[in-house]
Amino acid sequence: MNRKIFIIAILSLLMDQISKLLIGIFFHVGEQITIIKRFFAIYYIKNDGAAWSLLANKSEFLIIITLLAIFIIYRYMYNFKHNKRNNIAFGLILGGIFGNLIDRICLGYVRDFLSFKIFGYSYPVFNFADTFIVIGVFLLILAILKGEDKIERISSNN
Repeated sequence: MNRKIFIIAILSLLMDQISKLLIGIFFHVGEQITIIKRFFAIYYIKNDGAAWSLLANKSEFLIIITLLAIFIIYRYMYNFKHNKRNNIAFGLILGGIFGNLIDRICLGYVRDFLSFKIFGYSYPVFNFADTFIVIGVFLLILAILKGEDKIERISSNN
């Protein structure tokens, strides 16, 4: 694995796990504190499913799917051009995936705590790992749109 991707993955994993540790120390499950009225709160919940609590109580299945996703991402990232944006993208995605995977394996659920309400809609509560994954995927979409998802390979037949 590219050293830069590895460092970004480790840093994002540490940020995720430290934030979850601090939330667990200072908040009780179900506790909510409003930070910005009608916009942002810290709301500590246990999520035993995936996004929007899909596949609730299917931890083993989600762990298997996550391991498969890591394998696919690891294999696929070598097809992308090696530049700063793509390194950041893969580092964030892998760090985020491992952050939630650690929770699932060690706790049986994922610790979520970031709660936003925008235009009256309460978004599902999430964590930094989820944020890193979304940002990383967005950056990969940009790379694909710019044609940076395929490395030019020199043919040995020429």
